[in-house]
Amino acid sequence: MARIDFGGVKETVVTRKEFPLAKARRVLKKEVIAVIGYGVQGPAQALNMKDNGFNVIIGQAKELKRDWDRAVADGWVPGKTLFPIEEAVKRGTIIQMLISDAAQRAVWPLVKANLKAGDALYFSHGFSITYKKKTGVVPPKNVDVIMVAPKGSGLNVRRNFLSGAGINSSYAVLQDATGRAEERCLAVGIAVGSGYLFPTTFPHETNSDLVGERGVLMGCLAGVMEAQYDELRRHGHSPSEAFNETVEELTQSLIRLVDENGMDWMYSNCSVTAQRGALDWKPKFKKAVTPVFKELYKRVSSGQEAEHVIKTCGGKDYQKVLGKELATMRNSEMWQAGAAVRSLRPTEKAKIVTKGTKGVGGRKA
Repeated sequence: MARIDFGGVKETVVTRKEFPLAKARRVLKKEVIAVIGYGVQGPAQALNMKDNGFNVIIGQAKELKRDWDRAVADGWVPGKTLFPIEEAVKRGTIIQMLISDAAQRAVWPLVKANLKAGDALYFSHGFSITYKKKTGVVPPKNVDVIMVAPKGSGLNVRRNFLSGAGINSSYAVLQDATGRAEERCLAVGIAVGSGYLFPTTFPHETNSDLVGERGVLMGCLAGVMEAQYDELRRHGHSPSEAFNETVEELTQSLIRLVDENGMDWMYSNCSVTAQRGALDWKPKFKKAVTPVFKELYKRVSSGQEAEHVIKTCGGKDYQKVLGKELATMRNSEMWQAGAAVRSLRPTEKAKIVTKGTKGVGGRKA
C-alpha cells in the first residue's frame, strides 16, 4: 500500500504496483466469480474480469429478456457461463450483487438461500447494507462481505479498461468470515480494472455516492446547465449559441483541461477575461449552493433519500414514470439543440485527416 499526500492529508491507497494483476490472479485462482445482474455495472465488470483471465459466470433473470439477450450477444453462453440467478449463486464463490438497489431488495431472499459458507458477497454500492433495516439485506455470518465501488458508470468502467487507464474505486470490508476478505476484495478490485483503490466504509460510500449523484455529478450539473441555457435564451441568444456556451465547450474542451492538470491549470490556459470572471464569480456560486448541499447531505445521512428511493423505484409503474421524465428532458429545446450540435461534430475521417494539427480538429473527441 502507498501513502499519498492528498492536499496535505495523507491517505493509504492501493495501486497496481502494490497489487499487480498477477497477484490478483493468484489470489482468485480457485474462485468462481458470479456476476448477478447484466444491466449497468454487470457487463463492464464481468467483461473486464473475463478479459483479465478470471473465471466469471453471469446470473441473470431470463424474464428480463433485454439483459439476458445482451449477455448472450456479449458472448456468455447459456448453461455454461450464463445461468438463472439461483444457479449462478450456487456455482459461484464470490457473488457480485450488481443489480439495482431496488432489485437487490427483491432478489435477496433467493441469493441468501443459495449462499455457502466461505463465499464472498460483493457489492459495488453500500446502499443495501447501509439501509439493511429498509432493504432486508442482512448477510449470514459465515460469508465475507466486501465492496469495490468504481467511481464511474459501467460504460466508463469498460471504456477506461479498454484504453488501459482504469477507473478509480473505493473498497471496504464489512465482514471477514474467512480471514481472506481484504485480499479477495483487493484482488477483485484489480480484476475489474481499477486504476487505484482507496479505503472507505459501507456508510461512507453510500453517503458520498448519493450526495455526488444528486449534486455535482448529475443533479446539480443538469440544473445549473438548464438555468444558464434558459437565461441566455431569454435574452435572445440562439439555441446553438446557448448550448455551445453552456454544455459543448465544457464537455469538449474545458473539462478535459481540468482532467489533465486541475482547475487552476484550466484557468491558466483560458483568456484573461474568462479567468478573471471565473475567479470573481466562483465564491458567489459556492455561497448560493452551500445551503442546498447541507440540506442534501442531511437528507442522505438521515436515510430520507434512501426511503424515497426504495418507495419510488420499487413501484410497479416506475419504469413508465421514469420513461416520461427522461423523455421530457430529451425532448426539451436544450437537449434537442444538443443532439443537433453533436451531429455537427467532426467525423472520424475528419479527425484522422487533422491528426497531429493544433486546435480543436486535432483533439480526440
